[in-house]
Amino acid sequence: MSLADWPHRVTPGAAGAPVLLMLHGTGGDETQMGGLAELLDPTAATLSPRGRVSEYGANRWFARLAEGVFDVDDVEARADELAGFVTDAVAEHDLDGRPVIAVGFSNGANMALALGMRHPELISGVIAFSGMYPFGDREPEGNLAGLDVAVLGGHDDPMAPRASVLKLVEQLQRRGATVRHQERPGGHGLTEADAAAARDWLAAKLPA
Repeated sequence: MSLADWPHRVTPGAAGAPVLLMLHGTGGDETQMGGLAELLDPTAATLSPRGRVSEYGANRWFARLAEGVFDVDDVEARADELAGFVTDAVAEHDLDGRPVIAVGFSNGANMALALGMRHPELISGVIAFSGMYPFGDREPEGNLAGLDVAVLGGHDDPMAPRASVLKLVEQLQRRGATVRHQERPGGHGLTEADAAAARDWLAAKLPA
């Protein structure tokens, strides 16, 4: 698949600054996450692709069988497809050599996590807002040492149940990733406190 066939936006950022791979939630598109990227790191380059799965006209990153029940085969296939996009886009837009951080909200967070857990060689970090474990009953193997992950969300999120979030944290740590898990009161969403915590995490990971 060529980049021309995958709608996306790119900003070059400052020389040497990180690349933020911005993954929207269900129903969003490549224009949705620009404000968040600016808040997280105004110097960063951004890659903002559009999810290629349509659910009754709403853009998503992968198919689901019901609310909270993912088509895990499709999760894996779409994560591999996104890995190809990242590889091609980084080369095409002269972003080679910069650390890539996958940032996602909700469905986009789940895809960011799936990408990081299947292709840790491509990215150095994941920021997951209101995400959950993306692989259902499967427990993929592989060393995630060197992958840093920030998991941020509400304690009582009905769309990302706490049991699944705790499984996510356990699986990441078991495979060697460094994880920051921060909960807040409340449910599904992306709050100012979430964004501030992610900004601080990113600044500490990539000091000026």
